[in-house]
Amino acid sequence: MFKKKSAYVLPVVVLLFLSLITSASTVGTLARAEGRGDTVQHATVYIHSLHSNQGVLSASTDEIEWYQGAEADKIFAQREPEAAAELGGTPDGYYIVNDSQTLTTYRVAPDATVIMQIYDRTGKLEDIDIHWNEKISLEEFTHQFAKNNNLDLSQFPYHLTIKDGVITSIVQQYIP
Repeated sequence: MFKKKSAYVLPVVVLLFLSLITSASTVGTLARAEGRGDTVQHATVYIHSLHSNQGVLSASTDEIEWYQGAEADKIFAQREPEAAAELGGTPDGYYIVNDSQTLTTYRVAPDATVIMQIYDRTGKLEDIDIHWNEKISLEEFTHQFAKNNNLDLSQFPYHLTIKDGVITSIVQQYIP
């Protein structure tokens, strides 16, 4: 009877061990978003890259937590108590938490709305200025995102609206 139990225990232990190894780390992993049927979600992200494959635009994103005002000060004090004590709160009124480097790729709807705060309109550094909530085309956003000689748009957070796994709205978050 003891031999029969041990014959089952070893495979179970091996499976348990393998499942722990394969799920131990997600740093730098890539996930692909899949639609789940008429769902709308909102996410704040850094967009790492935009890429087109056979006319379908996709965005590789890194989700972050965005805090502002009193909530930012509270999280800042919890996570960086010495700096919070010295400064009395967040330096610029916002705080970003990015504890995971997992990238998620979303398809971007061809008619996605894009709202910008700042970008390189002329190619001249001295002309870069804030224009609050300026609507631009997705094509212009893709063009601007590829440029990074004067202003790197990948360094700004973006608020996304995602419907059924597809980005329908991109709003740039200005950061001083």
